[in-house]
Amino acid sequence: MDPVRYRQDGLSLVFRSLQSDEQGLLEKATLENMNWCGERFTMRDILRERKFAHYTRVDADRGDFALAAVRQGDVVGVVWAQFLGSADPGYGYVDDFTPEVSLWVQSEARKQGIGRQLLRAVVQAGRQRGIQQLSLSVEEGNHARELYESEGFVAVAGREEDGVMIRQL
Repeated sequence: MDPVRYRQDGLSLVFRSLQSDEQGLLEKATLENMNWCGERFTMRDILRERKFAHYTRVDADRGDFALAAVRQGDVVGVVWAQFLGSADPGYGYVDDFTPEVSLWVQSEARKQGIGRQLLRAVVQAGRQRGIQQLSLSVEEGNHARELYESEGFVAVAGREEDGVMIRQL
């Protein structure tokens, strides 16, 4: 993806593809996402436990893709979509044809519209790839649920307790 510039209400960002040498960013993002409500897990947990570790790698060969939001040269957020598959499903798994989305914004950059723009960018990127829908999982009580709902994600019937949501593209 060629870099895309975004400007609105004083927010100036560049969206670009995540680079192969930025895996450490996905590790940090996954840890912070899993600890959204307080310290529950360590980086060691994230890297060693399969249920977390698969979120720290984007595999372009299976169709995964990731976008970074950059402000003044610093990555302030990232969104990634992964085809984890039934052999190694994520929390938001619905089927082998639906990538699961993860979204992270640096704590100092939250509540500025960056997450919303990243979510819109991953939807657009999914459409460009011919993907029919995206999924994600959000725990009960996580304020991000409001963002996801406002951007068209709906709960998957029978998976509400797991926080699984999908968005048709």
